[in-house]
Amino acid sequence: MKHIVSKLVSQALAELPELAEAAADLDLEGAVERTRDASHGDFASNVAMRLAKPARKSPRDIAAAIVAALGDNDAVDKTEIAGPGFINFYLSPAAFHAELAAILEAGEDYGRKPKQDGPKILLEFVSANPTGPLHVGHGRGASYGATVGNLLEAVGYPVHREYYVNDAGRQMDILGASVWLRWLEANGIDVPFPQGGYRGGYIRDIASAIDTSGIEPASADAVTAGLPEDTDENADAYVDALVARCKELHGEDGFDRIRQQALESIRDEIREDLEEFGVHFDEWFSEQSLTKTNRVDDALAVLEERGMLYEKEGATWFPSTRYGDDKDRVVVRDNGVKTYFASDIAYHFDKRERGYDHLIDILGADHHGYVTRVRGGLEAMGYEADDLEVQFVQFVTLYRSGERVQMGTRSGQFDTLRQLREEVGSDAARFYYVSRSNDQHLDFDLDVAKAQSSDNPVYYIQYAHARVASVFRQLGEKSLSWDAANGRAKLQALVEPQEKTLMTSLSRYPEVVELAANNRAPQHLVHYLRDLANDFHTYYNAHAFIVDDADLRDARLYLISATRQVIANGLGIIGVSAPEKM
Repeated sequence: MKHIVSKLVSQALAELPELAEAAADLDLEGAVERTRDASHGDFASNVAMRLAKPARKSPRDIAAAIVAALGDNDAVDKTEIAGPGFINFYLSPAAFHAELAAILEAGEDYGRKPKQDGPKILLEFVSANPTGPLHVGHGRGASYGATVGNLLEAVGYPVHREYYVNDAGRQMDILGASVWLRWLEANGIDVPFPQGGYRGGYIRDIASAIDTSGIEPASADAVTAGLPEDTDENADAYVDALVARCKELHGEDGFDRIRQQALESIRDEIREDLEEFGVHFDEWFSEQSLTKTNRVDDALAVLEERGMLYEKEGATWFPSTRYGDDKDRVVVRDNGVKTYFASDIAYHFDKRERGYDHLIDILGADHHGYVTRVRGGLEAMGYEADDLEVQFVQFVTLYRSGERVQMGTRSGQFDTLRQLREEVGSDAARFYYVSRSNDQHLDFDLDVAKAQSSDNPVYYIQYAHARVASVFRQLGEKSLSWDAANGRAKLQALVEPQEKTLMTSLSRYPEVVELAANNRAPQHLVHYLRDLANDFHTYYNAHAFIVDDADLRDARLYLISATRQVIANGLGIIGVSAPEKM
């Protein structure tokens, strides 16, 4: 409903040439806000104070001129000038009735803006290394990223969701060697497992399922001969030597077969986990493809052409300190191997080359150092640094019975997202993950998430939706029907305080969606839905809906039907179901 007031102010200014010029560059939508105190009206505008300097007039005189130019409007009962020049707007019941009609006419599209042509957004999130199952922390990034994508689409932006599969480099080699050793173990060849390998039980599962036809198991002596000692100080060197030994014994092709099968197995499990969690991607982008399509070379060539690379100690460096980094970064090592940073630059270069205008990366809280240098890489290639926006997701701590749950791989302890979903369900997990700002640590109470009571916010909100459905079932059981058209015509019968409160809350929904989208802050929508559910439950407990007076009954059913629609729309953006029964 904010747009109603903004439009009225705009129309009034158009009638005042001496003010219209001064207001030409003014954001009128931003000059209107809901009041915190209902006694001051529904909306207030500070447009008069914003125009005082450019118009060289007092704010109160400007406010008086705007109010005089407003004229009569069915949506506004009255206006007042307050304080130094605020204009307070008191909306009419007809304005709120029209909004209820808009909710039911738009249905699932209520609160959504028309699709825009741009800017095109590439949203990358989760992108967990395919070296093991998704853990609880990845779940928060998944839920947050998916909800941000839904919010951005709701306000009209074209969004492409992408998972960057880190399927190249040393970590994949270590994964391949880990699976290889477990495969040898299953074939009765006992080789001490390296400290630096991947130890989860899933590695044995992969090893037992891979196709190793044509690859003969090597003896333990052949594997370990000449390798360095596997000590704490030497763990990295030892595991790297094992990788080299596997390639030596089975050839690059043999090792690649093992590594690729391990990668595909874990990637497919991650994909399945996310699909079951309601998180979907438009593309799974392979890091390997950057090399296969020469994208890394292309990006480095652009930097070279622009004089943004230099040679030192046999390596090629990018001068990232020019862009605020704490040190320059190697892009090609002295042995000719390109670094992870070179791939990162190439990946973001590729995103822009594919035609995406704004890049949003959602990363774990331990990636802060990443931002400056990647932005620097984009800027060095001729793009704007602000083309890249990074949102960080803080860590998650689980609690049960007031005690912190130790997360690990031992029996009975939480580790994976799948375990969490099995414990509390996807709805509760999706909801709780976005219930706090992404840059704040999240304490996740398992007992509350499972509670079927008002203590559990997601249950409380879903119960409001189910309660409305229950009312309509009761209507049928009483052999009554709802005349929606009559309900729309008789909305003036809704005069109770709880009805006015609920109508006001419903009208806020589009503004909350826009606020949450613009600030990448799903928690605003979570808090709104909780408040809306509370307003509905208060109304439910105070008044009967299926009353003898058909006009009043139809009007109240119209109001709660609109409430059901808004709750369903909001939960849908968060990725939570809206059940008909509970």
